[in-house]
Amino acid sequence: MTLGAPQESARPTSLRDASSGELPSTATTADKQSTQLTRTKVNSVPNGFKPIIVGIYGIPGCGKTFLFDQLKLELGEDCYEFYEGSQMIASLVPGGLAAFQKLDEEYKSHWREVAIDTIGKNCLISGKTAVVAGHFMFWQEGEVGQRVYTRKDLNTFTNILYLDTPAEIVAQRRQNDTLRSRSTASVEHLRNWQNVEKIELRDLCRQHGILFSLITSPTSMLPNKIARLLRDFRYHTEEENLRRVEIKLDDIVVRSSCQPALDVALVMDGDRTLAAPDTGMLFWKTLSNSKSRNEDNPLKGIFSSPMGYSYTAFRQAALLYEEAVDDHEFDVICEKVAVTVTMHPEFVSLLRLVADKDHVLAVVVTCGLGNVWDKILAREGLSERVKVIGGSRIADGFVVTASVKAALVSRLRDVHHMYVSAFGDSTLDLGMLGEAHEAVVVVGEEHTRSMTMEKDLLHAIDNDGLRASQVLLPPHASPRLDTTKLPQVRFTDKEFTESILRRCKPASLRIVHATDRSAAKLLMTPMRDATVAGPALRKAHGEVGSYLAIEFLTGMIGLEEYTIPHVQGHPTSGFRLRHEQQTTIVALMRGGEPMALSVNSVFQLAMFVHATQPSDIKPHHLHKQRNVLLVDSVVNSGKSVAEFIQHIRSLDTTVRIIVIAGVVQAQSLSEGVFSRALEHDMNLSLVALRLSNNKFTGKRTTDTGNRLFNTTHLS
Repeated sequence: MTLGAPQESARPTSLRDASSGELPSTATTADKQSTQLTRTKVNSVPNGFKPIIVGIYGIPGCGKTFLFDQLKLELGEDCYEFYEGSQMIASLVPGGLAAFQKLDEEYKSHWREVAIDTIGKNCLISGKTAVVAGHFMFWQEGEVGQRVYTRKDLNTFTNILYLDTPAEIVAQRRQNDTLRSRSTASVEHLRNWQNVEKIELRDLCRQHGILFSLITSPTSMLPNKIARLLRDFRYHTEEENLRRVEIKLDDIVVRSSCQPALDVALVMDGDRTLAAPDTGMLFWKTLSNSKSRNEDNPLKGIFSSPMGYSYTAFRQAALLYEEAVDDHEFDVICEKVAVTVTMHPEFVSLLRLVADKDHVLAVVVTCGLGNVWDKILAREGLSERVKVIGGSRIADGFVVTASVKAALVSRLRDVHHMYVSAFGDSTLDLGMLGEAHEAVVVVGEEHTRSMTMEKDLLHAIDNDGLRASQVLLPPHASPRLDTTKLPQVRFTDKEFTESILRRCKPASLRIVHATDRSAAKLLMTPMRDATVAGPALRKAHGEVGSYLAIEFLTGMIGLEEYTIPHVQGHPTSGFRLRHEQQTTIVALMRGGEPMALSVNSVFQLAMFVHATQPSDIKPHHLHKQRNVLLVDSVVNSGKSVAEFIQHIRSLDTTVRIIVIAGVVQAQSLSEGVFSRALEHDMNLSLVALRLSNNKFTGKRTTDTGNRLFNTTHLS
């Protein structure tokens, strides 16, 4: 994994940090060059941008030079830069390669780092993708192999492609090469050399978040295959990945729409949710059996590495499938796996019920093998009404991660205005469950279910505001947590199936209040105390606003993680309201201002707007916003707040609206315009300190606005 030029002999040496101690004058020259490049890049590229640097590796004689010539013809050099290791070092080291070869290993390592760092900085400036030919180790037969990768390599490369050319072909090429002088090496030595490089490179890449793939295609097909991968590496970012999945979802919605329109969605995980087995594990077991090999599931090595379950990890998994089998063999093995999988009969019954309901969309969103789930659903006769979103090959164009699952549920909810029920079994499904209106945790038998889910599920319920139920499949499985914290539902209960499939969900599910909580009793006391007015009453209303924001709004809207400086000097994770910068807080004047200001003190990145009448809310207050918080002290009949809602809807039909109030007359939630708005607008919710059956409307000395601002003496 270095740019080092080939060398005939190499001796192991103890390397010290090349940045410490004195270096020859050649190093000083390189430092000046690097510093100049660093200064040049300032303000030239977006913050956080990391260029795509692809290493092409393989032992000498594997065909890198020939490949580079073909790639230049195939891809051109408008978007790609091609670097040969020896040429790059020769251009940097005064005296060229001859001077480089005379240096000891410590200084060679320094120049290798300068070379890869220069390539990275060049690509930062140009915006191009670098394709770099290099070496991981040098190993003369009969001697100890020397690994020549550097820490800069591990920090700079984003992708490594290893040319796994058969050792017999490499040996023949080395023997026939009259342009370069190479030491003789047996086929056995070359094969051992390759095996060591493949094992160690794969592990290093996993440890450092570098995508790695073995390339074993015939020489004639090699340029085309690698060009396809390079194009994918250049354009496939995490943001682009999400965009592609959203397009896939939107296409499914459009193709599934009919009259009456879709307004209910079921989003389901695949493996261990719809059926007990892990289809990925079955795939690798089936592949191993077909090749008479006893190998473990290689996906475990990816997801147990520092990559975890990140976007990069799922991209690495896709490359692993590409590496293992061609498209035809992949499809054959997926078919073999699908035949062995039996869906839970409860889900089959539910989905067959869905097939008769034109207003319901059913989608399987899987981090695993979408191809397998297409075949399983087709065998059950459900493929016409149940669609699959899952990516496991480069040709799929995307991968499905936990965050993608959550984003798709929120898109169905916020963009397509559907009432979404989500079903999942593992930690990867918690974000999706949290975004859904109705969340159902599928609990399998203890020996098959996720081991980490229990702790993460409890945290999501206690800290992230997840409201979910659980279904036991098979029914004799033991429940997770307890049925008080995670209530149990059954697919055989008609009320449950009707509740998730009915066209219009009760508005009561979008109403949250603290009426019976001890906190509400304390907070409402000064608000009802006739002796409290002016600043003291405004403070009391402010405390209510802060409480409702922290206790309820964070759970209703969700949180997002971001990096903050820790007091001990290192970066750590902080949290804020999801889409906080895309939230507008509207104080309904004048009674809503104290509460609204306190809500803003909790969500400090949100926009703040004063509104005496609906027309005070302008289009620019809603432009690109995700949430609108309408804050008032009291909602009586709901007529006034309904007028604000109607006005907002005339400007934006998709933005989420949450009404926040201290006191709400209960009757306004069962009859009248506000009640009807809650019933029909799935993106409208209410958060209140308490509901009151008292129909009294204050005037003069009892009017909340007058009490807040000491104007009770005014008529």
